[in-house]
Amino acid sequence: MSELFYLLALLACPVGMGAMMWMMSRGHGSAPQPAEDKQAELAGLRAEIDQLRAERSGDGGDPRLTESSR
Repeated sequence: MSELFYLLALLACPVGMGAMMWMMSRGHGSAPQPAEDKQAELAGLRAEIDQLRAERSGDGGDPRLTESSR
């Protein structure tokens, strides 16, 4: 009987990990984000990047982090 408990304890981790991976692969059940929302978010993020670059260029900034180095 005690061997059964050891076996259950030994299998608890891999079985639990497999169950978590399966649940995470199923997604969260949310609807996909519309393309318009993605485009608006992308435009906002690009504007924020431009603003931060403009602020940094006035400070001297790190020359390795410029747009031309990409």
